Amino acid sequence: MLEVTWGLCKGNQSINNTGYSPTMNSFRLFLTRMVLSLIPETRGFGLKRMLYRWAGVRIGDGVKINSSVRISGIGQLSIGDNTWIGPEVMIACSSEISIGADCDIAPRVYIGDGTHLITPGMAHIAGKDVTVPVHIGNGCWLCVNSTVLPGVSIGDKCVIAAGAVVNKDCDRNRLVAGVPAKVIKELD
Repeated sequence: MLEVTWGLCKGNQSINNTGYSPTMNSFRLFLTRMVLSLIPETRGFGLKRMLYRWAGVRIGDGVKINSSVRISGIGQLSIGDNTWIGPEVMIACSSEISIGADCDIAPRVYIGDGTHLITPGMAHIAGKDVTVPVHIGNGCWLCVNSTVLPGVSIGDKCVIAAGAVVNKDCDRNRLVAGVPAKVIKELD
C-alpha cells in the first residue's frame, strides 16, 4: 500500500491511502470543530464523517454524529457502522476507545479513557495521568447523561440507563443503572 504523509501529522504518524491515521491529530480536530459549528446539529452527516476521518478518527459507514459532539485527544478512536452520537456527547480519547456498530449514544454522555492517580502527599492530589482503553460493544444504548469511565468494556446489546456511571465491565445483554452502575436486568 502506498504511504502518503501529510504535513500536519506529528512525528512518525502518517495517513495511508485509506484516509485513516493511527491516532487522532489535535489540530485537525480543532479545525473540524470549527467547521462543525457552522453545520446544523442533525444535518451534513457525510461531511462530518469525512472531516473526522481527516482528523484521524476511524468511522464506519452510516455513522451520524451531531454537530455539538466534542471529541478530544490524540488516541485511537473507532466508531462502528450505523452508530448515532447525540448532542453534546464528550469523548476524551488519550489511548484507545472503540464504539461498536449500531450503537445509540444519547445526549450529554461522557466516554473517557484517562484519569489520574490519587496522590494525597503531592501539591496536586490528581497525580500522574493514567490511560486505560474503553470498549463498547455492538448494538449498545447509552442513555442521556451516562458516564463510561476508563478501563470499562461493555458487551454487545447493553443498555446503560440515564445518569449511570459505569466503572466496571458489563457482560452482553444487560441493563445497568445507578452510581456506580449495577446490573438491573438480563436482557434476552
